[in-house]
Amino acid sequence: MLRRAKCLYGVIPGHGSLGQLQSTSRYRSYRKINGADDDGRRKREKGQDGYLQLHKSKGQHLLTNQRILDSIVRKSAIKPTDTVLEIGPGTGNLTLKLLEAAKSVVAVEIDKRMVEVLQKRVAECGVQDRLTVICKDALKAEFPPFDIVVANIPYGISSPLVAKLVYGARSFRSATLLLQKEFARRLMAKPGDSEFNRLAVNVKLVANVEFVMDVSKREFVPCPKVDSSVVIIRPKAEVPNVNLDEWWAFTKACFGNKNKTLGATFKQKKKVMELLRLSKLAGSNGETDNYICSNDDNGDGGKSNEEELSSSSCSEMGASSVKEKLMGVLKSADFEDKRPSKLSNEELLHLLALFNQAGIYFHDQSKSSNAENESFPVAYS
Repeated sequence: MLRRAKCLYGVIPGHGSLGQLQSTSRYRSYRKINGADDDGRRKREKGQDGYLQLHKSKGQHLLTNQRILDSIVRKSAIKPTDTVLEIGPGTGNLTLKLLEAAKSVVAVEIDKRMVEVLQKRVAECGVQDRLTVICKDALKAEFPPFDIVVANIPYGISSPLVAKLVYGARSFRSATLLLQKEFARRLMAKPGDSEFNRLAVNVKLVANVEFVMDVSKREFVPCPKVDSSVVIIRPKAEVPNVNLDEWWAFTKACFGNKNKTLGATFKQKKKVMELLRLSKLAGSNGETDNYICSNDDNGDGGKSNEEELSSSSCSEMGASSVKEKLMGVLKSADFEDKRPSKLSNEELLHLLALFNQAGIYFHDQSKSSNAENESFPVAYS
């Protein structure tokens, strides 16, 4: 019983309790007791022995409430055969509880100081053989196979990390994530909600999001400025048959100003010219209509004044034709006066299909998709 208590509450061989905190105006330090210095003073500066600085700027907020930690593990429905992926384990408060429930844990931690403390705590519990630590940036690391994710995610990487999980190559059963409360609300937002955004649209295409509970900022060390929420993301068994590159580009175009009508959005000259450019690229592969015209260069690679005027006139004709097609699609399906912030995924998928059928594309069709190297859709508005 004593051994288990030491594991859970942070006693490290030769270091004593990890629970004592020191603070300055710039940071809070997680004190590792190694005995007093010769002059009786404790060193508090960065990198010196005796203190482990926790940087708010890096999202290092440790959840210390044992009841909440237990609840997170319980809600995650971990099986004894599961491999759990934990991102940002810090000093191991959650990791130790995950090791009690799971077969093994893969912890991804970028801070070497945290890794040192984590490994010592796990070794004290005698379960180090079931922990694998990857000391890398979670956004750049290649994740090994895992069954579920349970993590207190640093606020600064929440959006790209969620996108990496739900659109990544690794399949998993669920992801229980502790997120900034406002971000969690945006993730769960529905059409018509003020928080509804592009991130929610993209995540809901491939996964369902469930709210679990709110967590007060007072439960963290150091205390962040905002409260947090726990959510569970569950990938869908079946997802719509849509080109993801095209979908991401389409939602980006629609949600650039989510409260503007689609008619107003697609009348913008900049938007029309971009779609004209993509139509020309598709035309080089023989996939465009004949309203896109082009001029051959002179033998010396230059253009005459007449050709430049003709090219400009052609571009204007092409833009006018693209705009006409855009408005035609929107009017035919009664989307012209609708706003993206109020449309469901089903409606957005239907509109995208209509645009594609009309020869209008939002992504360069000549570029093949590579899920492993994809720049995932992380922005929300």
